Amino acid sequence: MMNNFDQSMFIIHHSAFIVQAAYMPKTLLVILALLSLAAGPCGYRRAGTGESLPAHIHSIAVPAFQNASLRYKVEQRFTQAVMEEILKRGRRLTVTSEPQRADAVLNGNIKSFGIAGVLLDNSGRTRVFQITITTSVTLRDQKTQQILFDQPNFTFRGEYELAEASASLFNEEDPAVDRIAREFAQSLISTMLEGL
Repeated sequence: MMNNFDQSMFIIHHSAFIVQAAYMPKTLLVILALLSLAAGPCGYRRAGTGESLPAHIHSIAVPAFQNASLRYKVEQRFTQAVMEEILKRGRRLTVTSEPQRADAVLNGNIKSFGIAGVLLDNSGRTRVFQITITTSVTLRDQKTQQILFDQPNFTFRGEYELAEASASLFNEEDPAVDRIAREFAQSLISTMLEGL
């Protein structure tokens, strides 16, 4: 059994521990804040701005993509979408289709292009389709001949829905391919510029 002296010492010791514990998180917080300030931005940059390209690259050539898939003229849509996306992203970049007039060349090859039904309606008809495209893409510095970006299997998937009143799959497919080409270009250019 504790006497009054022991109880008062226990209370004082216990109170000191509470006071010490109360100040400990604040001290820890201050130390962490100072460390984070000392660390600085640590390589921070806005993603996808093209700022990571070598300084001498002011123009990128995007020759027509090669098309190893069985899809007719799909390479034209994807090439155009990539050119437009580069212009949107890199304000200091110009785009051409002629490699001899550019500081870097982006070569692409559409390796496969597939469409598959992924969702059926109540009557068993396919309503949602998924397009899967696999490409190989290389960005080469013309001055140094160094490969700046190389992705031999860049795969992109996008979906589209067949409208109720649509006469055929092809009526919906062409606008969907254009939309997916734009989304592919956004994904490719973001990945390419962030990977440099």
